[in-house]
Amino acid sequence: ANPNATPARIIPKSTATGYPEKYELYQNYPNPFNPSTMIEFDLPVASTVTLKVYNLLGQEVATLLNNQLVEEGAQAVEFNAANYPSGVYFYRINVESVDEDGVASTFTQIMKMMLMK
Repeated sequence: ANPNATPARIIPKSTATGYPEKYELYQNYPNPFNPSTMIEFDLPVASTVTLKVYNLLGQEVATLLNNQLVEEGAQAVEFNAANYPSGVYFYRINVESVDEDGVASTFTQIMKMMLMK
């Protein structure tokens, strides 16, 4: 992980339909990208989110969110890869939450993206 990386900014996205009904991680855009891209995800309830980026060898290269409490709704985080070499990267989201009935749930998903300089 890059210790000099600036913390990611979470950008709430307004939705016409209210809050999402399920957890979802979307394909980043633009993709391929240079040098930055947006990673969007949906949270049906406020959740603790970890979002990390890995290189093709599976080595962690960036932590965009680290056990950060994120409000429910459609969210977006920018990944700036100006200091990274071209190639294939993976981003992995891990979400932990407890709903109003006290039921804990976990959501994890991995997606691929391409940095082309």
